[in-house]
Amino acid sequence: MEVEQIERMRDFNRYYTLRLGVLTDRYLGQARPFGQARLLFEIGDGSDLGELCTRLDVGAGYLQDMLRALQEQGLVQMRDQVAELTDAGRRERADLEERSNAGIAALLGELTTGQRERLISAQDEIRRVLRAAAVVVEAVPPGSAVARDSLARYAAELDTIFPEGFDESTLTRPEDVTGTQLVAFEDGHPVGCGLWIRLGPGIAEIRHLWVAPEARGLGLGRKLLARLEVDAVNHGIDTVRLGTHPLLTEALALYRTSGYTNIGGYSDVPYNQLAFEKVLVSASAAAPGTGRAAATYPPSAASAFRRAATESGSRR
Repeated sequence: MEVEQIERMRDFNRYYTLRLGVLTDRYLGQARPFGQARLLFEIGDGSDLGELCTRLDVGAGYLQDMLRALQEQGLVQMRDQVAELTDAGRRERADLEERSNAGIAALLGELTTGQRERLISAQDEIRRVLRAAAVVVEAVPPGSAVARDSLARYAAELDTIFPEGFDESTLTRPEDVTGTQLVAFEDGHPVGCGLWIRLGPGIAEIRHLWVAPEARGLGLGRKLLARLEVDAVNHGIDTVRLGTHPLLTEALALYRTSGYTNIGGYSDVPYNQLAFEKVLVSASAAAPGTGRAAATYPPSAASAFRRAATESGSRR
């Protein structure tokens, strides 16, 4: 990561926060700073304190301080652990909405139609990229609730896509996960998964690579696939395979652009109508001193020999 990239992003952040007026103690001309104004908006028709902490990514103590200030102004009341707006709070929130809309309209009014479209498109792209950066991929116990729930969502979606449906019993059982199971989280919610198992010496299979509909378009499928490959290499794997269905066109494009090549069928799972393979190598072998793992070459004659020697009949 270049120092110049970091500084350019910091410079943008400084300009953007100043331009939006979030640094003043009278945000949009109201008698409170941005944090309290945002809290009025987030409370809406009533919100649990724990949910507010998660949504705003603030500590409980800081949230309590802001709520106390709004209570003193007669804008918020507490019922157990739920914050609610008073009548005055709802009027203040409506005023905040009007001021915000007017400010944005004034800003956009200074731009041409083309500039407005460029600005909105750029903001959409920034949001997508920041979401992608915020997704966390973690190894989870294969038998955990979050792991099984993610696989259940994966199976339910395939059941609606495949003409033949999808039999959930073909999902890999927790006790059969001889490698690692990964789950991707966005704001604490699972939005993707994948796992790998060992097929034979140095050979593994990637299974159940899935991204939730609400998280598609963020490059998460590629991120999960790369993390699974790295994890496999770090556990002594040098060749990975996977099978998929012809109807999963986005998955096919992902595999082909990630260095996977078609091979003969190796699995008796009916949904694995297309099979792929990729040879992996540690980055330390390709570039000494990096200490990380990466995927490189296409299959070689050596991998073809291993393929012939490996038992088939694995389940995806």
